[in-house]
Amino acid sequence: MSTPDLETGEQRLHPLSWLFVLLQQARQFFIPLVLVVFFGQRGDREDGYANLASLGAIGVLVAISVLQYLTYRYRLGADAIHIRSGLLERSWRDIPYARIHNVALHQSVLHRMFGVAEVRLESAGGARPEAQMRVLRLDRALALEQRVRQGTHATPGIDASTDGTTPAAEPSVRTLLRLPVPEVIRLGLVSNRGMVVVAAAFGVLYQVFPQRSVSNFITNNGEVAYRYVHDLHPGMAATAVAALLLLAALLLAMRALSVLLALVQYHGFTLSEIERRLTVERGLLTRIRTSTTRRRIQAWTLREGFLHRCLRRRRLQVDTAASQQHDDHGRAFRDVAPIATPQACDDLIADLLPHAAWPPAQWTPVPRANGWRLALPSLWLLPVAAMASWHLGPWAWLLLAWWPWALFSAYRQIARMGWSVEGERIVVRGGWWDRWWRMAELDKLQALRLSRSPLDRLFGTASLWLDTAGAQASAPPLRLRLLPEAQAQALYEQLGTRLARRRLRW
Repeated sequence: MSTPDLETGEQRLHPLSWLFVLLQQARQFFIPLVLVVFFGQRGDREDGYANLASLGAIGVLVAISVLQYLTYRYRLGADAIHIRSGLLERSWRDIPYARIHNVALHQSVLHRMFGVAEVRLESAGGARPEAQMRVLRLDRALALEQRVRQGTHATPGIDASTDGTTPAAEPSVRTLLRLPVPEVIRLGLVSNRGMVVVAAAFGVLYQVFPQRSVSNFITNNGEVAYRYVHDLHPGMAATAVAALLLLAALLLAMRALSVLLALVQYHGFTLSEIERRLTVERGLLTRIRTSTTRRRIQAWTLREGFLHRCLRRRRLQVDTAASQQHDDHGRAFRDVAPIATPQACDDLIADLLPHAAWPPAQWTPVPRANGWRLALPSLWLLPVAAMASWHLGPWAWLLLAWWPWALFSAYRQIARMGWSVEGERIVVRGGWWDRWWRMAELDKLQALRLSRSPLDRLFGTASLWLDTAGAQASAPPLRLRLLPEAQAQALYEQLGTRLARRRLRW
């Protein structure tokens, strides 16, 4: 898509920017306004006061939105974006292009109706975006994104935004991955988004309505259903079959909801490379477009759950050095391949990390003799069974039947645990039922930590923790567990020497 030349001098937001700011603020104050209007009316005089209060609140929100539009200016310089805002309290900000790690464009249905987009400029480690422009005309938003891409390569002393005689060159676009509708449906089938949404809905019900009302509603309807079934006098076999069919129907409904959510969030998913920046664009109703450079990627995570293996698919995620957002903006660039074939994931890693051979030629395994230690957390079943036996009798000791499975699972896990250090990267793998591979370039490591618990000191083992910027809490930790002490110490010194050399280059 070609982008227009940018005007000289300072530029305003879109004329309808105040409307979108007002809608955003109205979402935050919606519940208080509803309470004032509908629950604050006790008489004619009180009714008038409530209406005046609600009108006054709406008027303040409108005034704030209009003032933000009138006082917000930005200008694209040769090396930075210059932003000034505020009326009583003036603010001037200069954001160098080199500091911008991620450019995110957000388009809801309303944005798409008016041809505008919200732009977020994110830096490394910040809790908030460096700048949030709500809203710009879509072509100007794309032009700003292109200017950020070219900013670090612009000639010093030349302001590209003021050159109106030379048209902007069409950027080269290379599509790396595109998800058709059948792949998005598979993504919904392997995800648990439907279950998460249902659980969140129950949480909202308990927050909005009294807990006793919700509990009574569930209890009463459960009793009605039980009496209805009891009056039919079904046999034991018929009851079991009906329960299984009901459970299957609920599971199918959850998966159908997951598929619907996947279609809404990942429809039209495209991963492309534009002028050395990776760009992800996705969404059916709300379109999200975000981009970052390769060098901002700190770690890679390849996942393969049980359902992934059934469908012969995997998931590839990355950690970036951009600010940690917990909404769709922050998650947009995390999934570079929400679902893809193993070969497609391997090709992506080989393409984006040409100096790192993938998959590793050789894995260093973890000694299997330490596998029993992975089953130690299941020892909590012993005191639980002992306490439960006071009320349930000998049947409570059936809980200990979980131990054989826990021990079996522990030895299956340690059989897959391993690591590899080859060339410029380190890879750690683990998991059994849900398998994962976590990889980072050695130059991206931020810190090393060698730790030994009392059990480690007793059995001569150690754990090596590796830290990278932008690590996600839900991602598998980049650590090597249950290594022999000498092996862990040697690897710690090897990686520590590499980190010291990098600091000296800085």
